[in-house]
Amino acid sequence: MTSQPMRAVEVVEPGRPPRVTGRAEPVPAAGEVLVGVRAAPIMPLDLLCASGTSYFGRPATPYVPGVQGVGAVDGRHVWFPTSAGMRPGDGSMAEVAAVPAVDLVDLPAEADPVAVAALGLSAIAAYLALTWRGELAAGEQVIVLGAGGVVGQSAVQFARIAGARRVVAGARSAAAQARAAEAGADAVVPLDTEDVGELASRFAAAADGPVDLVLDPLFGAPAAAAARALRPAGRLVNLGSSASETSPIDSSTLRSKSLRLLGYTNNEVTRERKADAMRTVAAESLAGRLAVAHETVPLADAATAWQRQAAGTTAGRIVLVP
Repeated sequence: MTSQPMRAVEVVEPGRPPRVTGRAEPVPAAGEVLVGVRAAPIMPLDLLCASGTSYFGRPATPYVPGVQGVGAVDGRHVWFPTSAGMRPGDGSMAEVAAVPAVDLVDLPAEADPVAVAALGLSAIAAYLALTWRGELAAGEQVIVLGAGGVVGQSAVQFARIAGARRVVAGARSAAAQARAAEAGADAVVPLDTEDVGELASRFAAAADGPVDLVLDPLFGAPAAAAARALRPAGRLVNLGSSASETSPIDSSTLRSKSLRLLGYTNNEVTRERKADAMRTVAAESLAGRLAVAHETVPLADAATAWQRQAAGTTAGRIVLVP
């Protein structure tokens, strides 16, 4: 690779859609390598960082977004994370990215780069929130909230892989409910109301007795309702707030069952644990046991794709390809 113009997505002004422009190929710093990017998903974190309203603060602009990608370096197929939008520097939405060598995770040569990119950090979160933070054991019953999203679809499938005896999904729209069913949920509960009592009744009807674990990327009323379905000493792992930053979980439910409420974020996971999880994600994808709804869009059309992903008018996660 040489310092020749390349095509890249560029955030110029926080809160405004990015543009596709020509840039010189990056010059790797000490410890970095150049990766030929083959697939870069548009993540919720990318949209949040580029808005300028995240807890990371206003990003230094202009910058290339993309908090993860799949590419090739020295004949190896690799997945890589970046801190684009969280710290100064560029991300994956370009034809070439400069990445610290220690962050590269080798992938099987046969792995589909687009399928792996669509899963990526979301699948890592689902896997670790279930199996590491949530301590999911074979034979347990699980509720997965937000099961139509990438985290939720991945969680439904990972719960199956881990040997859960029953997986109950919660999803809002009809399309999300269909994706949850396609992922393999035993039952799908519509989350079309904020009435905690009504949602709790739906979860109780869909479950086969008390639930062991709730995987929650939503919070809000759905989390409060799902908590009521938990058995004594049951666990709820929260890894997002797509429904609300607060939840009306009542004290009597917590205390009467001695429930465990646990938080999860990829940002607190060690590099080694994250790499191991990514290898598991890639292996399950290659084996045909893990897949999520996604669209493939040329990098040249990234500006329009970005706006569609932000508006939620897509068939799934958008993955940009050169």
